[in-house]
Amino acid sequence: KEICSLINLLKHLLKKYKINRKNILGHSDIAPNRKKDPGEKFPWKDLANKDLSIWHKLKENKIKILRNQKLNSKDQNMFFKNLYKFGYSKMNKNKLFLIKAFQRRFRQSLINGKVDKECFIISKSLTKS
Repeated sequence: KEICSLINLLKHLLKKYKINRKNILGHSDIAPNRKKDPGEKFPWKDLANKDLSIWHKLKENKIKILRNQKLNSKDQNMFFKNLYKFGYSKMNKNKLFLIKAFQRRFRQSLINGKVDKECFIISKSLTKS
C-alpha cells in the first residue's frame, strides 16, 4: 500500500514539476555517512520499470559473474568518477559509506562495501543513461 502511494505521488510530482527521474533519490544517496534508508529492500528497479527512477540496463544474471572480481587501481578510480558523474557527492570523504550507498541502490543483493567489477560495470552503465 505504501509503495502504491509512493508510485502515485512520484507520477504526480514528476509531471507537475517536470522533474528528471535521475533526480529521484534516497536519503542514502544524499547523505551516505548518516543515512542508510531507504535501504536495499526498496524497489528502485520496479520504480525505474515504471519510468519513475533510474536503474541500469544490464542483465543481472550476466554481470553477477563479475561479482568479487578485483579491479585495478585505474578502474577503481574510474568507479568513483562514475559515481560523481552520476551525482554522488565528491564532498563525501568516507568512500566505504559511498560504496555501500551505491550498492544499496544498484546492487541490492550484496552490500559489502567493496568495489568489484560488477559495481564498476553498473556505475559505467549509469553514466550512459
